[in-house]
Amino acid sequence: MNDENDENETDFDLRAAMATALGDRAGAWALVRGFAAYWGEPLGPRDGFTDAELDAAEQRLGLRLPPALREAYRLFGRRADLTSCQDVLLTPDELHVLDGALVYRAENQGCAHWGVLLDDLALDDPPTVGRPDLADKSQERWEPWEERFSTAAAVMAMSEKLLEEDELSVFYEAGDELPDGLEELPELGRYFRWFAGPDVLVLVIEEAFMVARARTEEALDTL
Repeated sequence: MNDENDENETDFDLRAAMATALGDRAGAWALVRGFAAYWGEPLGPRDGFTDAELDAAEQRLGLRLPPALREAYRLFGRRADLTSCQDVLLTPDELHVLDGALVYRAENQGCAHWGVLLDDLALDDPPTVGRPDLADKSQERWEPWEERFSTAAAVMAMSEKLLEEDELSVFYEAGDELPDGLEELPELGRYFRWFAGPDVLVLVIEEAFMVARARTEEALDTL
């Protein structure tokens, strides 16, 4: 890695990047780029799907994909560590329509799906919706999720990386207390709270589940 990349990684300000991500999709993509480089590997030209693959999906579905969705897929759609460690970002040829929404993501056991309402596909950065898989299918409904697709995509990238099962992630039991010495970060993501310490990032989901990730073995030992 060259010196310029090293400097960029060292200078990455997660708090500022998360706050900027709430403003527009350019900020969301800047967060994904900085986060990927600092907490894993920098994004590369082969980490996304091609325009041809996305065009083929549009032709198959008979609809236009929102610019924000296309941008996310082109930027990091193939990076499994940012899209599919726990839940799964569907590939372009897996995108499908379900009860008035374009489904782009699925819970790993099919217990929930996330999508964009067909009525919102004309928006550049449309809101997203979520839908649980219920025993009584008549009770299933699309419910509001994130206000912008770009926000949902950035949250996905960060949370999936923390949920990567390797030696740098720690999964806590229900009821465990938050580790000491952490600073709360800006709110980003429905039901999510983020905390950071030196080379450590912690995610609390719905106040019921907690996962932490360290950048180094030394930081992990301290955690």
